[in-house]
Amino acid sequence: MNATQELREVEKILKRDFTNEKIISNLYGHIFNTNGKKIRAKLNLISSYGTKSKNRYLLAAVIELLHTATLVHDDVVDDSPERRGKKSVNSMWSNAHGVLIGDYIYSKAFIHMVNIKNISILEELSSATNDISQGELMQLDALGNLDITLNKLKKISYFKTGRLFEASARTGGLLSKSSIMQLDYLGDCAKNIGILFQIRDDLLDYSIDRKIGKPNFQDLKEGKITYPFYYAYKKANLTQKKELKKALGKKSINQKTILKLIVKLNGIKKTKELASKYRKDAILLAKKIDNLKIQKEMIELIDQSLNRKK
Repeated sequence: MNATQELREVEKILKRDFTNEKIISNLYGHIFNTNGKKIRAKLNLISSYGTKSKNRYLLAAVIELLHTATLVHDDVVDDSPERRGKKSVNSMWSNAHGVLIGDYIYSKAFIHMVNIKNISILEELSSATNDISQGELMQLDALGNLDITLNKLKKISYFKTGRLFEASARTGGLLSKSSIMQLDYLGDCAKNIGILFQIRDDLLDYSIDRKIGKPNFQDLKEGKITYPFYYAYKKANLTQKKELKKALGKKSINQKTILKLIVKLNGIKKTKELASKYRKDAILLAKKIDNLKIQKEMIELIDQSLNRKK
């Protein structure tokens, strides 16, 4: 089986976690009955090739639970009405339901983590969870900050997205008892994939003609400085800066006008160049991985992250 086929085994574990308590069952079912990409769980499975550990699928399920909990909490923070093309928990129920079911999913992940009985894996995932929370707070603090630096944006991308990618690969390697050097290659490659994934997410926000699983221009409307906006604003003249500033954080905008301005100021072009750089770095690291099967599937994952449409 390849990693895509193995994800079905992970899905079985996720569905097995249903409870008889009706409200939890309804919330849990709504969240896990959507077909997300499960790219972090897939990355974990790829990185753990070679091990015969019975905990392999369970660990990938832990990764997916941690990621899902952050998504549910994100939707509450962002007041997002949609997730993966359907109504978010906070939209269908309430913010309180979103916070509490997110906590419930987190606790499920940690129960499984303890059952895996590997202190190194527990340490890595605990650290990653803490870093993700830091990233979310850093992004919250950066809302509307037109003076934000590129390095700060990259740091937020790492903590918020790249860190769980890195932990997914490292814990897979820990399960299969990879060498310290191979663990570093796996983790660093995955970190670059995660940041690439976030850059692509920023590009997808500036989509008009296709559904991407969330409302278009959502980040802009929330006041988030993403890479296309950052590059465009840095190049803009005073009049253009005023126009961009006026659109940032505004719920109702002329999407075509803003997109035209972002394109004119090379915001999309420069962001694509940044994505290409992370792709190149990720591939160089992937080619240092000894296991050729892992190497091949990591490179496929890199290109999927760059070219995805949603």
